[in-house]
Amino acid sequence: MKQYPVQFQSISSGETLSYRKCGQGEKNLVLLHGNMSSSVHYQILMEQLEQDFTIYAIDLRGFGDSSYQKPFDSLLELADDIKEFLRLQDISKPVLMGWSTGGGVAMEIAADLGSEIRGIILLSSVGIHGYTMYRKAADGSPIMGDYLVNKDEIAADPIQVAPALRAYEANDREYFRYLWNLVIYHKNQPPAEDYELYLDAILKQRNLVDVDYSLVHFNVTDSPNGVEPGSARGRKITCPITLIHGEEDMVVPVEEARKTKAFFGEQAHLHVLAGLTHSIITDDLSALAELVRAHA
Repeated sequence: MKQYPVQFQSISSGETLSYRKCGQGEKNLVLLHGNMSSSVHYQILMEQLEQDFTIYAIDLRGFGDSSYQKPFDSLLELADDIKEFLRLQDISKPVLMGWSTGGGVAMEIAADLGSEIRGIILLSSVGIHGYTMYRKAADGSPIMGDYLVNKDEIAADPIQVAPALRAYEANDREYFRYLWNLVIYHKNQPPAEDYELYLDAILKQRNLVDVDYSLVHFNVTDSPNGVEPGSARGRKITCPITLIHGEEDMVVPVEEARKTKAFFGEQAHLHVLAGLTHSIITDDLSALAELVRAHA
């Protein structure tokens, strides 16, 4: 995997965003990573596309080498960071590509920037109603309809969150290897050397509860999701939308992509890739690169 040097941009909130940049293409492509990841995870795609675009892969607040001066409560706050980054870097008419959580951030940015954004690509993205978390029964199964709402409840979740928080505290890379092999790399794993770099990046995250809380409260529709009534901000998105989703995604089921497509109607184009998982970049890099070229 080609290594791109880390650069830094200070923003007015006091945060400093780290990013990787490559290419000299006329079109700008901005890459936003997901939860438990960073811009490092995008480097193999950057290498494929650097002849086609000028690419910026940014570490969101509290991820990778970006700072984490202030906790946050919404993906909109992360979007505000990126909007300022775009302005300070003078990045005109970008396509925003968001993987998983990054897709939610891309939607929030597009809702505010309108025609300043050329399009958004939602890669295995969180759905328009956010990511629901339920209280767990004694056997670990979710209690449907009993939502986790506040940060203390989320942090105490015995299945999804508390074990990860303990692993972060212990710098336990084997826990995250086990977790990613279980639900993300369950069909294909990256090369061993790359995997170690990904684990290094995962262990830099400092904001897990903030992110999970933000996903629970994310809802850009005009209908309730059980926790939030809906901001209707999705109706403010005017740019073209491309959805790319693996048919066997265990993190964000493909049905979420279909709901997003239905919400946006003809404005959105959905590509469901048979046999692929939440990490399409690992499963079929060339297919992903071709779709990005076609839609960015």
